[in-house]
Amino acid sequence: MRPALLGPGPLILVVGPSGAGKDTLIDGARAHLADRADIRFARRLVTRAPGAGEAHGTLTPDAFAAQRATFALHWDAHGLSYALGPEVVAWLAAGDTVVANGSRATLPAARQRFAMLQIVHVTAPPEVLAQRIAARGRETGGDVAARLARTPPLDAPPQFEIENVGTAAEGSAQLAAFIARTADECRAAART
Repeated sequence: MRPALLGPGPLILVVGPSGAGKDTLIDGARAHLADRADIRFARRLVTRAPGAGEAHGTLTPDAFAAQRATFALHWDAHGLSYALGPEVVAWLAAGDTVVANGSRATLPAARQRFAMLQIVHVTAPPEVLAQRIAARGRETGGDVAARLARTPPLDAPPQFEIENVGTAAEGSAQLAAFIARTADECRAAART
């Protein structure tokens, strides 16, 4: 028997290639929507040391494996393990809208797990991606090339797309508007 889908609140996964600016846009959208108690921003759990440029929770590989069954969603990429924690399950069950940085490769599994999944695809030209990845200082030249070469396709068209070549404020405002519209539409549908 198939387990019940997580929800009824929507999960908005922000996906795209490394260097597209997903974390920057999510941080900006969080600031735009700070007064919305019905919109939650999930903090990813990662098997990477803290202080690597992303505000994430850190787990050892052993702790990650031990907690895997409690995660709302988990995946492996770039030699690391990533997850959305069990708080996401509770937020969605309460009808809240949850926003998270996700992975294109995990979209088929996410579609099987969540009652309402909305995909935001953030893109940028290859030369911009390379420059941003190199500026993070986490990867060597070969690692930058490997990240750029890894381009898993989307399994279906996204609900929203941002070509992140303008200012961070512009991209964040676009993302915040989409998130607010999605949350409002879901709240309205739940009342009918």
